[in-house]
Amino acid sequence: MKKQFFILSFSILTLSGFAQVKKPTVMAKTNTKSPSSVNTAFAFKNINDSVSYAIGLRVAQNLKNQGFANLNMAMFDKACNDVKLNKKPLLNDEAINQCINTFQAIVNEKKNEENAAKALASKKVGMDFLTNNANRPGVMTTPSGLQYEVLKNSADQTKPTIASTVTCHYTGTLIDGTKFDSSVDRGAPATFPLANVIRGWQEGLPLMTIGSKFKFYIPAELGYGDNAPPNIGPGQTLIFEVELLGIQN
Repeated sequence: MKKQFFILSFSILTLSGFAQVKKPTVMAKTNTKSPSSVNTAFAFKNINDSVSYAIGLRVAQNLKNQGFANLNMAMFDKACNDVKLNKKPLLNDEAINQCINTFQAIVNEKKNEENAAKALASKKVGMDFLTNNANRPGVMTTPSGLQYEVLKNSADQTKPTIASTVTCHYTGTLIDGTKFDSSVDRGAPATFPLANVIRGWQEGLPLMTIGSKFKFYIPAELGYGDNAPPNIGPGQTLIFEVELLGIQN
């Protein structure tokens, strides 16, 4: 992690995040009224109140996202006031970076431990699922552990290779039925180089012909493994319904 991670995120991310919020028309007309899109349970006295609160929200959101949710707010407020009042800070730049990097390392270590525990539990559930699923009629299992079943065959005999770019419709779910991605829902098929996707797809799609539809059951090691996107989670077994629409070799 870069040394200026926190400082950059505090200034650049905070201000850029705030700048992305479209300013209400009333803000361009006067500096005495608050924006209209506020919680009416709390009335801002003027634009300075509202913008102060807005920037505070952005700072807090960014801090929370970076693992700094449990800061000592009294010390945080003191630091802000020291800067505002031009007081000599209690820490120099070197000490600031050391404190932040040390804390971030602790947070990352804890996060990695939690991630590994979740992945282990998910893999156990996935293994049990795949073991039972392998016994269902029509389900085939490859040497790598990939499982698939043919939902629709086609007369076309053309199959993709790892070097192909493919066009397909697909829906991806977890074994509990949670949907995490779907070109069908988006209303447009996806086109991508087969070499750029997860191993389960790299192995599974070359089994298909144009116009066919398969269902793939992909163990974690052939999917996203322990470093999956947040909407999937570590160690998850994936299920994809895939219809192969076209191939570009």
